[in-house]
Amino acid sequence: MDKESNSKFQFRLPNDLSADFKLACQQLGVKPSEKLRDLMTLFLEKYENEILNREPYVFPTIEKKPKVNQFTIGEMYCGPGGIALAAKKSKLVVKGKKYCFEHVWATDNHQDTCMTFQTNISNKRNKDFKVICDDISENLVNKLPYVDGFLYGFPCNDFSSVGETKGLDGNYGPLYSYGVKYINKNNPKFIFAENVSGISSANSGGAFKKILDELKHAGRHGYELTTHLYKFEEYGIPQARHRYIIVGIRKDLKLKFKIPKPPILNRFKNCKDAITEPPIKSDCVNHEFTKQSTNVVERLKHIKPGENAWTADLPENLKLNVKGAKLSMIYKRLDPEKPAYTITGSGGGGTHVYHWIENRALTNRERARLQTFPDDFIFHGSKESVRRQIGMAVPVDGVRYILEAILKTFANVKYESIESNTEIESDDFPLFNQPTDLEKMVTVE
Repeated sequence: MDKESNSKFQFRLPNDLSADFKLACQQLGVKPSEKLRDLMTLFLEKYENEILNREPYVFPTIEKKPKVNQFTIGEMYCGPGGIALAAKKSKLVVKGKKYCFEHVWATDNHQDTCMTFQTNISNKRNKDFKVICDDISENLVNKLPYVDGFLYGFPCNDFSSVGETKGLDGNYGPLYSYGVKYINKNNPKFIFAENVSGISSANSGGAFKKILDELKHAGRHGYELTTHLYKFEEYGIPQARHRYIIVGIRKDLKLKFKIPKPPILNRFKNCKDAITEPPIKSDCVNHEFTKQSTNVVERLKHIKPGENAWTADLPENLKLNVKGAKLSMIYKRLDPEKPAYTITGSGGGGTHVYHWIENRALTNRERARLQTFPDDFIFHGSKESVRRQIGMAVPVDGVRYILEAILKTFANVKYESIESNTEIESDDFPLFNQPTDLEKMVTVE
């Protein structure tokens, strides 16, 4: 027998069984090895259909992990995590190479906000990651480590049309400068800054020009800025929320960020669908209803969808005695067929955003849906604290379009874009300056 065409097969038998088998083979005049081969052949022939004709085993495909181009990011004035959640969701794979973001640090001075960010955004791979809950200061800025991308929604209180609009003369206006100090020290590859539309008119337009000039010339190389007033309803957000976003890429990288083309120009997502589809579970976190007073309920009964306290036909006893400007948002019901009006984080009576048919203000969870936060995103704090966090956040899904466009820019991937609606040349102040009736807060009695 050809040894090369056969393999050696060994097994053990109890002593008595081995002796009996050898004796039987001797009496039959056959070698034990030959008899064993015969028995094995008969066995295989008997079970051939079950064993030999089975489907061949298919090895699982092992997906080759793409190379990762991971941009570290840090956030100053991070808020509850609207920008951060968008960053976590933003990913791109080009020719087997993955582009994504990873948080390294975040800062804010509001305790509930920091807890919300820590709970929902914290980097699980880095157990030591903590939101720095402290007032911003030069000492803190000097301690913050380098990141590839620096993101900050610097405080809007003094730039917002809802308020006194003190601009750079207020307590909050100058806080943008700490971001410039960080950029000067660390020279990140890109910057992302966000603020309200009212910033363009603060200090007669001088505040915005000063901020843009400082960002443009920040750091060792300066930044190629792309500034645009984004209308987030055009990006699928069920809310008419307009915000300036400034994206800057370090000039030595020779890259230019382009504004992603809005996917929705005519058929906006309406607020009713956003709130009701799918229905919010009754035990969902942050879904507590506000107990409305009898007067508020009676007033809302006379206000139709899309109307407010001034446009509705109210009985004399339900009309408001107002000192100051008549804000269009006062007791304004949502129009179920349109995006919601802007969700705010503060304001007195009549500013809580009102359901289109039910005689009540929206719950915080309903407000969060209009900001495209998922229902499992947990906000910490009292109802008013949560309202503040939601109102000061940036719409998650809207910002994701911008952050993914940043990844495409670094990956040299072309995408549909539009021209900026804002001039940012040093000698020319931005031309975008929309009139608004939200000039100052009011007292409603």
